[in-house]
Amino acid sequence: MEAPVVQLIAVRKTYQTGEMEVHAVRGVSLQIHRGEFVALMGSSGSGKSTLMNMLGCLDRPSDGQYLLDGHDVSQLDRDELADIRNTKLGFVFQSFNLLPRTSARENVELPLLYGTRHLTNQQLREKADAVLLSVGLQGREDHHPSQLSGGQQQRVAIARALINDPEVVLADEPTGNLDSRTSVEIMGIFQQLNDHGITIVMVTHEPDIAAFARRNVVMRDGLVRSDRAVSNRLIAAEELSRLSTVDDLVTVES
Repeated sequence: MEAPVVQLIAVRKTYQTGEMEVHAVRGVSLQIHRGEFVALMGSSGSGKSTLMNMLGCLDRPSDGQYLLDGHDVSQLDRDELADIRNTKLGFVFQSFNLLPRTSARENVELPLLYGTRHLTNQQLREKADAVLLSVGLQGREDHHPSQLSGGQQQRVAIARALINDPEVVLADEPTGNLDSRTSVEIMGIFQQLNDHGITIVMVTHEPDIAAFARRNVVMRDGLVRSDRAVSNRLIAAEELSRLSTVDDLVTVES
């Protein structure tokens, strides 16, 4: 079997709060292979956000190892971690985190400007437009965030996460600010990307959103309590069709 793209080995994370030592993650070992779609779940204080920060190289483990694409990134310095984030990871956030006075295209181009690739303006434009097309935003390239719906803004954020061809896309509550239909649409984009081989790790506290993933990892008290393949997985295209049927019936009845 191919080596996992993400491998945590007995990872621990502790914080010092005053005189108290807080054990946020308590010796987690976890493997995620290329092409998986994993939902990381758990209530507040379960350790899932701390684990996500370590997966995203935003924080280092206090103990244990984190291998990303076969390389130990556990003890890298800040600059090295920044390079890893820019080249191997893509991030999608609940609040989109788009620059408000910048077009969709320019928001998507941003990671390339901080990377090691030296692209011409034309190459930047072509790459950004191609990724925006892949998430269904053709014709919106010059729109600013204020001219886009919440769902469209999240699509821009997903395109930005993909622009550097990352090994893993990390999505932190990506549907938290969206209505039900738009949430399903965003899950549809993630499913399409995953069908094309992109590895996705998504934090969510919503079981109905986690059901769109292929695998659910549930944390509690800093430990993995459950790790299972999703049975009866929801398919976004089918759910959108069902929602459209319901909407049509409501329209007829009214």
